[in-house]
Amino acid sequence: MESRRARRSRRARPARRRPYLPLALAAVAVLGATAGGAVYVKARAHSGARPVSSSSATPPASASRDEGVTVGTEETAGQDRDASLASAMGAVTVPGGAAVSVAVLDLASGERAAYGGGAFDTASVVKTDILAALLLRAQDEGRRLTTAEKAYATAMIETSDNDAASALWRAIGEAEGLDAANARLGLTATEGGEGMLWGLTRTTAADQLALLRQVFGDDSELSEASRTYVRALMGRIAAGQDWGVSAAADGSAWALKNGWLPRSTTGLWVVNSIGRVSAGGGDYAVAVLSNGNATQQAGIALVEAAARAAVSVFAGGRATASPTAAGAG
Repeated sequence: MESRRARRSRRARPARRRPYLPLALAAVAVLGATAGGAVYVKARAHSGARPVSSSSATPPASASRDEGVTVGTEETAGQDRDASLASAMGAVTVPGGAAVSVAVLDLASGERAAYGGGAFDTASVVKTDILAALLLRAQDEGRRLTTAEKAYATAMIETSDNDAASALWRAIGEAEGLDAANARLGLTATEGGEGMLWGLTRTTAADQLALLRQVFGDDSELSEASRTYVRALMGRIAAGQDWGVSAAADGSAWALKNGWLPRSTTGLWVVNSIGRVSAGGGDYAVAVLSNGNATQQAGIALVEAAARAAVSVFAGGRATASPTAAGAG
């Protein structure tokens, strides 16, 4: 019988690949803990393509001279943004053994920057992706979410409830359903976890930025009603779980989803945060993924520092820190 991986390889992918699609070889064994990530897993190995920079993009042969100049200018701007982010990340302490990847998008201009590479386990940040897949399915069926689906979605996003996530994971068709939805949403380097192990979905910061653009941008596969719904839930995260990219906001204007779990063999933590923040008069989508953290609090500190560095590239360093809080999920 043909495997899920083989079927996936035959599925048509969007013709345009987004920049910054880094994938690196990694092997992890994780044990999700607490109310937001309780799953037991075995070690898995993943490999992928060499990181691709937006600077590698070239204009089509048919482009006019003026178009070529425009593309070249955009490439230079992208390189400058990446260099600025790399410089800002130079002030962020990344403990030995830990790894971090961050990507940021100016939602007004469409400019972006990225730092670091590699594929990471999502932990509970995949719950935003699960909800997006559920909403796409409902749109295709010409219906609204049921009362039960709404209850699960609220619990899954606002309090990072795992049982609710598992129910909706089954509703979308598990990994096959997630992968199919992601092909439409423009996520090209994300692979759904095996069986019920949704927390072991593998992704990149670039793909999470693509997802955030679908949620917080206007050009989206998600309807306006669906986008509004996801945004509202991500703006009502429970106290104790509202750390992460919110540290880069200069006020209370943020919407996010976090994920965290320890590796069973080492006790080292995966800590991730994705969302939208307002800072310096602008709105930014930010995705920060990390692993190899000695403690959850160390991972939170790393993620928040990386988020502030990312936003400072566009907000002129005016992004300020907010108090951190540890939770479960």
